[in-house]
Amino acid sequence: MSKSFKSSLILSFLLILSTLSFAQMVSPPSWSIQLNEKELKVGDEVKIVFKAQIPRDWYIYSNDFDPDLGPMLTELEIDEKKSKGFTLVNKLKAINPKKKYDEIWEGDVTYFEVNGAFEQIIKITGEEIIIIGALSYQMCTDVTGQCVPFDEDFTIRSKATASSIASNSESEEAVSIVSDSLTSEDENHVDTTSTAGNEVKEDKVEERSFIDLAADEDQESLIGFMILAFLAGLAALLTPCVFPMIPMTVTFFTGRSKSRAAGIKNAFLYGLSIIAIYTIAGTAVAAIQGPEFANWLSTHWVPNIFFFLVFIFFAFAFLGMFELTLPSSLVNKVDAKADKGGLSGIFFMAFTLVLVSFSCTGPIVGSILISSAGGALLKPILGMFAFSLAFAIPFTLFAIFPEWLNSLPKSGGWLNSVKVVLGFLELALAFKFLSVADQVYHWGLLDRDIYLAIWIVIFALLGFYLLGKIRLPHDSPMDHIGVPRLMLAISTFVFVVYLIPGLWGAPLKGLSGYLPPMATHDFNITETKGLTVSEAGTLDEVPKYAELLHLPHGIQGYFDYEQALAAARRADKPLFIDFTGHGCVNCREMEARVWSDPQVLKRLNEDFVVVALYIDERFELPESEWYTSEYDGKEKKTIGKQNADFQITRFNNNAQPYYVILDHNEELLVRPKAYDTNIQNFVNFLDEAKAEYGRR
Repeated sequence: MSKSFKSSLILSFLLILSTLSFAQMVSPPSWSIQLNEKELKVGDEVKIVFKAQIPRDWYIYSNDFDPDLGPMLTELEIDEKKSKGFTLVNKLKAINPKKKYDEIWEGDVTYFEVNGAFEQIIKITGEEIIIIGALSYQMCTDVTGQCVPFDEDFTIRSKATASSIASNSESEEAVSIVSDSLTSEDENHVDTTSTAGNEVKEDKVEERSFIDLAADEDQESLIGFMILAFLAGLAALLTPCVFPMIPMTVTFFTGRSKSRAAGIKNAFLYGLSIIAIYTIAGTAVAAIQGPEFANWLSTHWVPNIFFFLVFIFFAFAFLGMFELTLPSSLVNKVDAKADKGGLSGIFFMAFTLVLVSFSCTGPIVGSILISSAGGALLKPILGMFAFSLAFAIPFTLFAIFPEWLNSLPKSGGWLNSVKVVLGFLELALAFKFLSVADQVYHWGLLDRDIYLAIWIVIFALLGFYLLGKIRLPHDSPMDHIGVPRLMLAISTFVFVVYLIPGLWGAPLKGLSGYLPPMATHDFNITETKGLTVSEAGTLDEVPKYAELLHLPHGIQGYFDYEQALAAARRADKPLFIDFTGHGCVNCREMEARVWSDPQVLKRLNEDFVVVALYIDERFELPESEWYTSEYDGKEKKTIGKQNADFQITRFNNNAQPYYVILDHNEELLVRPKAYDTNIQNFVNFLDEAKAEYGRR
């Protein structure tokens, strides 16, 4: 075989690989859509069962979270003109979806991996049943950062009897399912066997075990929560109710231990008792709330308003408005049992510490339990364990090494200052709960700019307090401040300065999980929505659909391909196409991390005409603009359907985000780019396209 022939083979192979890697068509899940009953009669309520086999490393969003959050919910649409013989009962129900907090959308989302299931209850109203509809949904992956919207069309035909008796032969032929959503041979179809649905039993919602719940926990979220709880335990040690208890504890053990070994053993038992008391409290909260109750706690306005008021109450207590104390009779009884000695005495000594310190640790412990109430089963247990661990370690060590007491600072006014600082933090965090209720119910009380204004005022007051400019009840007069306090004041004012640009639309990425979404911001100088000709700046005409759609970071552009192409020709610039979607989480991440960079933003504004083509926009166009796709034979009526069809037929790709740059002849300038948060890679992508455009 000659070298030239080998070279030709290698070159051909590489070209084929290049073509295959460029044509990244993502196949949809494999769906089974069927009725769960084989014998039907008029008046019965039965279920349409939708089951999906989802490709590896992909997931589809469910339909039981806030539709305004961002991702595209799974929805069932029934063609009422062509369907007959039934009525819908309730709404499409997701069966056991997973749940997580999504930092990009700043809220809880539900989703399915590997397998997904939905049910729709219908009531049979006629003997001939025809169900024609479509299931629309979004499939995403975190591996490549892609999201793809799909529609699964289906037709179910069946017969029902007026009596309860139906022959087996009739029932076996009663249900047939025809999926006409996909046409190519290599795409997935719904099961078309004549008995589909005859053997399907009603899905039962099984109780999930403790291990299953633990496996579903978000590892990073739990670890982060435990770290915060541990730090809260350390902070509790510096409160005026707890700090003076350290020498008292050491005195208790040093006076009763017969030997060094016995003292060490008793000290460890003491620390374990503290951990056990707090952890049992967390376990009780977990057992009472349960996973279903947790979902109600995290979304309903009643618990969120209650938590908001509880945090405010705790904050006022820390700030010195009043004292939190347990009944003296209870404390005295426990303390009396501690005096008896032995193992029970050690335990009740720990219990005494917990009770006596309640006025300072109560708000912190309550905050931990409330913060975990909307989470999973393990969260309050692990939170209380981490808190008590930090709380118990110093007491245990000082009981073992009493000589360390000589190095401790004397208790005094500085302890009350720690308590006040915690009060300011409680006050700031309280508004997170009010914000959740406000967003879910669209009250409009706590928009992003109002929320930021509140935080700016709270932390500014904290900074002035640390500098001694504000005095609260129980504070001692200060002639001077120490260096640590000055450093903390400086840090607080730096944080305030960081927050201020947020009032004018700065994204404040580091606080995205605590702030209301950008869409609630009333005054944003970086965003331009609903442009007019006079406001369009470099645009020479009003963009179509500008009242519905927008580009981030004040980028001026279009939302219709033909209009944008004409504008690019007039401006003598390349056309930058952004295939995006309202529910595309990785599109938002690209905009927040990459497009916001000054290098990228400058190039998009100055060197290109930008068009954003939303593939999930449901605005229905005039009938004169409808067309039937050559790809799947379906009629495209909406902006999103037409944009998605354009991406598939023209670029052989159906995932978002997807970035394409064309010249005026609609030819590619560079290879299209998908999800990639490396800013330099994106800058190179833009620069290469501009350079190639200049050579043509």
